[in-house]
Amino acid sequence: MRILHVITSLRTGGAEKLLVEMLPRLKNYGHEVDLLLFDGINTPLYSELKSRGIKINYLSLKGNVYNPYNIIRLRKYLRGYDIIHTHNTACQYYVPIALGAKHHTILITTEHNTHNRRRSIWGFKILDKLMYNRYNHIISISQKATDNLSDYIGHSYKITTINNGIDLSKFSSELSAPNKDGEIIVTMVAAFRPQKDHQTLIKAISLLPDNYKLWLVGDGALRRKIEQNVRDLRISDKVKLWGNRDDIPSLMSESDIIVLSTHWEGLSLASIEAMASGRPFIGSDVDGLHDVIADAGILFPPGNAEILASEIKSLIENPEKYNLTVRKCQTRAQEYNIDKTVEKYNKLYIEVQRSLHK
Repeated sequence: MRILHVITSLRTGGAEKLLVEMLPRLKNYGHEVDLLLFDGINTPLYSELKSRGIKINYLSLKGNVYNPYNIIRLRKYLRGYDIIHTHNTACQYYVPIALGAKHHTILITTEHNTHNRRRSIWGFKILDKLMYNRYNHIISISQKATDNLSDYIGHSYKITTINNGIDLSKFSSELSAPNKDGEIIVTMVAAFRPQKDHQTLIKAISLLPDNYKLWLVGDGALRRKIEQNVRDLRISDKVKLWGNRDDIPSLMSESDIIVLSTHWEGLSLASIEAMASGRPFIGSDVDGLHDVIADAGILFPPGNAEILASEIKSLIENPEKYNLTVRKCQTRAQEYNIDKTVEKYNKLYIEVQRSLHK
């Protein structure tokens, strides 16, 4: 099959990292697999995917992904594919419009979150139902994401749950509990966007002793706000912003605790990577994280910096708890193997194609 995946960019994020791991593996099934970006800025993820033999086209460099002119730009890139698979809102909306009503291409999309902001905006429900109706099949990345989407648009749509996965071979180290009096590094890997709650983690670090340091890995539109938040709390000497990096496993191995503070999630690849890293993982108790972390890592009430700070300190001051949490996290991470994810995507592609050609 000729398969085209379409996503807004390869800047950073779970959907982007999923494609970097998934597309070369899909190609190994004998498919011709290409990628189309709305925003073609060169990033570590872009370079990695290109080095792995995936052809990448883009509509523009650093362009506005919601520019309606992208619908016209899209048309020349969509021809000749058996399957076009979209990710993220702009792609989900614009690709079916660019294809038009009379086409024979199979359209599939992946829902990467349990919630998004447009579901709270009046009028979008009608538009979303019309948009999803253009797709032959919808994949969602967790059962909670499937349930929430079905409750939102109705239960007549064809939706299949396929959990995200990671390359577990990249995350195999294990660390014993650190010296509580030494430097303690707490790391969060997440884009600087409204979905993530860096502010709560930053405040938690401000409540901890001076030897607790924070590494923030990622970048995005809210970077200046986050930098200002750090300055306002007068902890600039405790916080390091790494930007986007292509050595996440290495940075995690140098950390002592991994945290994901967030408002909502789909099935967070960063959380799975954290649990596989040989470090204890703490995450917000929200949809999309609860089922992944419960009984393995540690959950804290969303937005509660005081409890988060207490959980971080408790891990460091209790070596037995630290090491037990590491072992439980690593066991849980084994359930999310990227090879199983890709196998299920490939099987679904074949099934959808066969059902339409009966």
